[in-house]
Amino acid sequence: MYVLEASLSFQNGMTIPLMSEFLSNSEGNGDAQDCELNAFFRLAERLKKEFPRLPVMVLLDGLYPKGPVIDFCIQNRWQYMIVLKDKSLPSVWKEFNALKDLEKKKNNRIKMKWGNRKQSFQWVNEVEYCYGERGEKRIILHVAVCEEEWQEVNKFGETVDKTSRQAWISSKPLTWSNVHERCNLGARYRWGIETDILVEKCHGFEYEHCFSYSWNAMKGYHYLMRMGVMFIILARYSHCLIQKFKTLGFKGFIRFIWETLTGPWLTQEMVFKRLNRNFQLRLV
Repeated sequence: MYVLEASLSFQNGMTIPLMSEFLSNSEGNGDAQDCELNAFFRLAERLKKEFPRLPVMVLLDGLYPKGPVIDFCIQNRWQYMIVLKDKSLPSVWKEFNALKDLEKKKNNRIKMKWGNRKQSFQWVNEVEYCYGERGEKRIILHVAVCEEEWQEVNKFGETVDKTSRQAWISSKPLTWSNVHERCNLGARYRWGIETDILVEKCHGFEYEHCFSYSWNAMKGYHYLMRMGVMFIILARYSHCLIQKFKTLGFKGFIRFIWETLTGPWLTQEMVFKRLNRNFQLRLV
């Protein structure tokens, strides 16, 4: 079972599961295997239908810098930050490399420190991208590249130097004033979605491959798992439980919740009494 997930991502690192789209042969074209791109358009249509007025910035990985995906975002007035891999969109990379040094006068670069990382950003706006059978469709993109270096302590206790290079295409032109927000506080927080999947598998939820003769049962299992993750995330970032989370850690907090829910002190009378009180969920 393969699932494409849509999650809400926040600058404080919180990601909340929002919607799932399942991939299967039955959803594909004819006998062809379904794929993530097909699932993306189905999921995007559902999101647009359910939240027609919600301002959206989609954060997508390196599978999605493609003309139809970008055009869908433009038509629906969605902002986007999409990972641009080295071998993706060769014509865009060619124009970027040709223009990046010529645009120095436009102040298209900046150096900053983010956490323990020294970053060097460079960008080129209004890069033309043509696609379609004859290249008849034209989109204007904005490309940002970040090169960074930092230090880490390895498993032997040694301090080692690390470097990385990231690139994205942006729906809006990049400037000195917005490159940090769009790249660091926007595009890079897509990792939170992948972290949630890791948490489900390795940090207490024990989400492994579930085999069943019933496709609906497998879907139901997945939805229950995602609901459980959502409740834990809301608890993790709630004001009244943040210190408990810091003290116990992720697995310890799940154990604490389990012991609370299964303990003899949690009676039906107490539950109904608490539910009838006014309450407020304050997130940090």
